[in-house]
Amino acid sequence: QVQLVESGGGLVQAGGSLRLSCAASRGTFSSLAMGWVRQAPGKEREFVASINWSGSVTDYADSVKGRFTISRVGAKNTVYLQADSVKPEDTAVYYCAADKAFFKIRTGPDYWGQGTQVTVSS
Repeated sequence: QVQLVESGGGLVQAGGSLRLSCAASRGTFSSLAMGWVRQAPGKEREFVASINWSGSVTDYADSVKGRFTISRVGAKNTVYLQADSVKPEDTAVYYCAADKAFFKIRTGPDYWGQGTQVTVSS
């Protein structure tokens, strides 16, 4: 069973930056695609970004492209989301997600973290 634990959320001003981290359970990280999905109040969950098992391929939602960067460090079993130039509409609970199939991060990953709140003030 894959376990995902997020950290790094909080309150940030518009135009600022923050970095989210997601630590995965040992023994499984290197074979999984990882990503981030967010859910704003009253809205459905929305794909944010994904990265394949080797880190060689990434995918971003149009709404964050050019502002957010996803990366992973295998030695630390950790995936990061660097969010720059944040906007109030980025306010949401951010969930770490994982799946054996890269494309499923967008469509419905098998594994989820508990989520971390990000609030962007204007």
